[in-house]
Amino acid sequence: MIKVNIITLGCSKNTVDSENVAGHLRKQGVDVVFDKTERADVVIVNTCGFIGDAKEESVNEILNQAGRKRRAHKLMKLIVCGCLAQRYRDELKSEIPEIDAIYGVHEWDKMISDIATMQIQNFEDERLISTPQHYAYLKIAEGCNRRCSYCAIPLIRGKFVSRPMEDLIVEAQQLVREGVKELIVIAQDTTYYGVDLYGRQRLADLLEQLALHSGATWIRLHYAYPASFPLDVLDVMAKYRNICKYLDIPLQHIDTEILRSMSRGIDEQGTLQLLDTIRAKVPGIRLRTSLMVGYPGETPEQFQRLFDFVKTQRFDRLGVFTYSAEEGTASALLPDDVPQEEKEHRREAIMLLQEKIMQEKNGQLLDCQLPVLIDRREGGFWVGRTEFDSPEVDEEVTVDSHFPLKKGNFYSVVVRDAFEYDLEAEAVDFWPNTDESETKK
Repeated sequence: MIKVNIITLGCSKNTVDSENVAGHLRKQGVDVVFDKTERADVVIVNTCGFIGDAKEESVNEILNQAGRKRRAHKLMKLIVCGCLAQRYRDELKSEIPEIDAIYGVHEWDKMISDIATMQIQNFEDERLISTPQHYAYLKIAEGCNRRCSYCAIPLIRGKFVSRPMEDLIVEAQQLVREGVKELIVIAQDTTYYGVDLYGRQRLADLLEQLALHSGATWIRLHYAYPASFPLDVLDVMAKYRNICKYLDIPLQHIDTEILRSMSRGIDEQGTLQLLDTIRAKVPGIRLRTSLMVGYPGETPEQFQRLFDFVKTQRFDRLGVFTYSAEEGTASALLPDDVPQEEKEHRREAIMLLQEKIMQEKNGQLLDCQLPVLIDRREGGFWVGRTEFDSPEVDEEVTVDSHFPLKKGNFYSVVVRDAFEYDLEAEAVDFWPNTDESETKK
């Protein structure tokens, strides 16, 4: 039996790809681990090629594994796959000769057959999750039809391809049977779901079917595109208790001129109207967004407009990226005229503002009782998340308890202290309140 170590970099969509690879390999008796430090016969580095920092991280990890290969006493096979491999196959092979094989994002079946000498019928049929057992990502589509000026993903991943709703429900049910309690719905653009298969946006229908038939306690929605946002999604979110009142909606900017240059398909007025509608239709919803600063031509006045937008909207969760020109994209033809130092200064200014906003918002939660899903044990405490927090990217809650807790279970906690990006709380009961709570006495 060979051992394969899969190292995944980049977004959660890459995570699912790695898990599908692992599932097929495991089916053939291959020992699969997900650990950067683990020794193995084969190491697969699933790379990211989205922005400059992500590409640098991917290259550094490949170099790290190449160094381990050179130092190893036994032969280790080094495989590179994913987005960076798709874009820069020749350059990687030329610059890093320790790489034994390179596969793009449409060559998963070839990679699997080369490792395990097997043929696969459907890449999504098998899966070995790498996340904690109680949550998993549900990738509902591949590729993207949007043409945002700065984004290379359509060049890498190709056109948007929805997965059939029936297949997604079956996969979701299987994940829940295996212990998953939180499903995180992802795609490059979840709002486009169904257009290619059914002739219209059907994200709302999918969410309703997941709410009714998956068995998941929490269903969370990521990567919603603001232009042509399907408002029926909000009706479904408001209707079903097991759909988290949480939405990840990357807005990138608010200035109309910048949005037009970005080819985002929406302007300032449309963005503001959409945010008002979301909050009106789903009371208490928490919004996560991502913004980009230093886009070509962004003037101090346009940045100030973005800063004021963040100050006024008071987003619940927020990330900021600095612009980097990506080869082959429309914006790469524009002068990259905002100095990197100024880009970093603008990013820092918004993040400092967001810290103040978060401190105020979290301060309002003192002595409130909230449901929390426990993710892990850390030191003498447990660490979990609320309905309003996604793993890896959002806030965490450090939980103390006078009765035993268990990873992957839900508990009601009372917030005792609040900071910019996390809370401290005390567990008071199981959630929902069931007969299980008797075990704490």
